[in-house]
Parts: sequence; structure tokens; C-alpha cells
Amino acid sequence: MPRRQPALPMDDSVQVKCTKCKTAFRERARRLQNGYSRQCPCCEVVLFFDEDSFDTNIKRAMRAARRLRKELREFEAAAIASGSTAPSRRYGGRQAAGGREEAEADAE
Repeated sequence: MPRRQPALPMDDSVQVKCTKCKTAFRERARRLQNGYSRQCPCCEVVLFFDEDSFDTNIKRAMRAARRLRKELREFEAAAIASGSTAPSRRYGGRQAAGGREEAEADAE
């Protein structure tokens, strides 16, 4: 069954389950690579992310992150090949406020 490309950029986070308190939280897939560590937002235990971890929750999150990074690369390559580019998240630019200047011009 072929995968269809979504029209909008997909969510780039994966679900991680804490090894101590079993709370589920989300982390960006691009961050979850070997050697990355993060504190659980609930119990504040430090989780170390490694492909060779014995913890099944960490392994599952690492596999999901690897799969999602691959899909994101394919999506970006398809967007570049088709010529359509998604708007950049780094800088949205200033929008025309239409506030004070227009109000002053109308008052005159």
C-alpha cells in the first residue's frame, strides 16, 4: 500500500514514555538521536536516548523518531521536486498592522 503525501507539513514529534513514572510526553523527532538526554516533565528523571538501550520505551521512541525523520526528508524532497515550498518557520515577516497609522489618517 503506497503512502500518500500529506498536503500540510506533518507533526514532527514522537511520543515518549518515561521509564520511571510511565507518563507519556512528546519530543521532536529531530532531537531524538543517539546521545540525547531529556528530563521527564512529570518526575524529572533524566532519560538517555540510545539505539542500544535495554528499555523498550526508549527503543520504541527511537524507532518512531527514525521513521518520522525519514518521512520528513521524503516530504521535503517531494516538496522541492514539485516546486512548491512550504513557508519558513524561522521568519514569518511583519504583517501590516492596520492599527494606529490608519486610524490617524482617517481622523484627518
